[in-house]
Amino acid sequence: MLDEQTVQVNLPNQLGYERVAMGSVAAYAKSVGFLPERIEDLKTAVAEACINAVQHGNKGRKDARVIVTITFKEGVLGISVFDEGSGFTSPPRDPDIVRIMDNLDPPVGFGVFLMKKLMDELEFKTLPDRRNEVRMAMRLSK
Repeated sequence: MLDEQTVQVNLPNQLGYERVAMGSVAAYAKSVGFLPERIEDLKTAVAEACINAVQHGNKGRKDARVIVTITFKEGVLGISVFDEGSGFTSPPRDPDIVRIMDNLDPPVGFGVFLMKKLMDELEFKTLPDRRNEVRMAMRLSK
């Protein structure tokens, strides 16, 4: 349920549209008082979540959508990115940089790693309506 302070962005399942979500989050965060460096962190995390939704969640399906909601309540900016995929079988783990550099592991997993490092909260959910949600939060003051 959307309230009067929630913004919803409905995106095609195509790379490049993450920029629309980034711009929306940046404008919203600026309007509630976030500092420019924190806004850059928000933009990076949102871009990673949207790219993951397109590539891994929706698996590039042209008929799928990526939905981003943005809200601000009690000093916390909340962002959710929804996809229509099957979700994680297990929670993603941080990439092993040494193994990747030694070409022992593929160079994947950096998006979730960045989201964890840049945001104050990060949560993954599979919803009853067969959608997945990446929920992120950042406090105004840190």
